[in-house]
Parts: sequence; structure tokens; C-alpha cells
Amino acid sequence: MFHNYKFKNLDIKLIIAVIALTIIGIFVIGSANESNQQKQILGMILGVFVMTTMALIDYDFLLHFHWVFYGFVIALLLSVLLFGEKSGGATRWIDVGIRFQPSELAKILLILFFAWFFMMYEEEINKPKILAFTLLLSALPLFLIEKEPDLSTTIVTMMIICVMIFVTGLSYKLVGTVLGVSIPSIIILLILVSREGQTILDEYQGLRILAWLKPDKYPSSSYQQQNSIMAIGSGQLLGKGLGNEAFDSVKNGNYISEPHTDFIFAVAGEELGFIGSVIIIALIFFITIEILLIAKRAKDIAGKLICVGMAALIGFQSFVNICVVTGLMPNTGLPLPFVSYGLTSLVTVYFGIGIVLNVGLQSKNNNGRLF
Repeated sequence: MFHNYKFKNLDIKLIIAVIALTIIGIFVIGSANESNQQKQILGMILGVFVMTTMALIDYDFLLHFHWVFYGFVIALLLSVLLFGEKSGGATRWIDVGIRFQPSELAKILLILFFAWFFMMYEEEINKPKILAFTLLLSALPLFLIEKEPDLSTTIVTMMIICVMIFVTGLSYKLVGTVLGVSIPSIIILLILVSREGQTILDEYQGLRILAWLKPDKYPSSSYQQQNSIMAIGSGQLLGKGLGNEAFDSVKNGNYISEPHTDFIFAVAGEELGFIGSVIIIALIFFITIEILLIAKRAKDIAGKLICVGMAALIGFQSFVNICVVTGLMPNTGLPLPFVSYGLTSLVTVYFGIGIVLNVGLQSKNNNGRLF
């Protein structure tokens, strides 16, 4: 089984960075909501076990189950809509003895599926028939995720697929055409949805955009982001310290609801300060780049696409989360990978890292360009 593995290529730096970032997250979660710290520790232990297991399973073997993965994703997402638990106005979780969020696992399984699909059609990727088939295969899971509703996860998943198809060899002319149409369309869409009474997005989604653009006019919807910005600024250089009892702490005053999940970076900014925040961002950046370096050395296009998909997931999702917490984007509800509380998110991203490590174990020497 291991005859193609080069264990000297095991990326220890990536493993250390992932575990270090998770440990920082555990400490910050404990400060934000102590009752969830033990669960996150168990999540990390389970995640390390899953990562180790997946690192030893040949990704070529996994790709044989491509249609099983795709069908399982559709079945999971349908089960959420049919039997899922509603919370905060959205139905994103199912309970099968344990409560988990299928869309998190769906992102990883779709990376595996499209890695196989784009590998099979690499030479034909610019043909209209293949592009139409790609659009159809993408549209179904994206539609089901959006119906939960979970627009932010829909956008992240779409971006992952777009990056993967670009790396496969999508024509630059086609990319330019798509960007030329989509950028003005997005601008027009933002203008339309920023109007009161718009019907393009769900009411709560439109309200989030309005609250972002005009926070003073919508204080009941913008307070989370405004308090988050205040918390980060109050941390200054070194922060107020983990678990502090400062009377002027935004976290201690409960001015940020559910600070251990999507807004965990605000707690980190307040308690670890600018230096702690920079360390978190640097670790995320390092993990993303390290995955791309493994993609560079991958033995085939499928391995490269798996790594690129995971790098896009971690990099783009982290970018959006931090932009939301710092007020640079509307509130979206995305967790910060490895840092936010959430066992589904944590274990599934470790699952993906394990597959990336397996790609690295079968890598070849490559001193050329990244893609």
C-alpha cells in the first residue's frame, strides 16, 4: 500500500502550523465560552486521528468513489432540507445521534469529486459541452446549500470550484469574458439589494447588507459588527489577556453574541491584541501557501486540484471571516478555519488536510512554476 509513499516528504511544518492554530483557537474559545473548550479539545483529538488516517489512504483509491461522494453530498443536503434542525432562521444541521452541519463535509467531498472530474476532462475543459456539464454538476449542490439558506457557504463552495477549474486550464479569454460580465453584474446587484424592500435576497440577507452600508440607520442589525470592531481596537498591541475580567471588555459585557463561533477573531483581537491577531493571520497564510507548495509537487493533476481546492477553502473562507469581523464585508456567518468553535468544521477541515498530506507523500520533485 505504501510503496509509492515518500515519508521523508511528510509535511511536518504544515502539521505543526495546523495544530498550533487549533490550540490558539482552543484557548480563545475557552475565554469566550468556557463550556465549549473541552468539546473543541475532543474535536482536535478526533481531527488529528482523522487527519492521520486520511494521510495514509491513497487519494487515487478515494477518487474511485467520485460518484459516491457526489451522491452522498446531494443526499446529505436534501436530508437537511427535509429533516434538518432549524436554528437562527436557517436549517443547516441534522441530528443522527450527533449534531453536525453537512455543508461543511460537502465542501471537502466536492473537492474530491471535481478533482476527479477535471482530471478526466482536462483536455476538453474549454469545450461548451464540458463547461455546461460542469455548470450542471455544480448548480445542484450549490442550489441545495443556498436553500438552507446559507448564501455564504454557497459562495465559498462556488469559489472553490471556480479556482479548481481555472487551475485545470480554463481559457484566459473565457475567464476575461466571465469577469467582464460578472463584475458589473455584482455591482448592479449590490446597488439593487441595498434598497429597502428589495426582493432579490431573503429579508435577513438584504438587511445584513443594509446594516453594513448604513450601520447608524440599522443599529439592531449592525451592532455585532460594530462591537466586534470596537473589541479588536481595544486590544491594542498586546491585548487584555485571555480570560481577563476587565470591566471595559466587549466580550465580558456580552456585546458580541456567540463570540466563540463566527466572531472568534474579535475575541482574539481584544485578548491577544495586534500581535496575537497577526500570528493567527500569519499561520492561516502559511498553511495556505504550504498546501499550494504541495500542489506544486503533486504527481498528477488530481492531486494538484485537491490541494488547490483545500487552499482555496482555507484561504478564501478565512479572508471572508476576518473581513466580516473587521467590518470590510457584510455579516455572512462563516467560521474561521481551525479557530472557530464547531466540531463539524474542525474535523472536516482536518479530514481535508489529511488528504493533502497524502498528496505530499506521493509527490514528485518539481522545481518549475506553481501551475
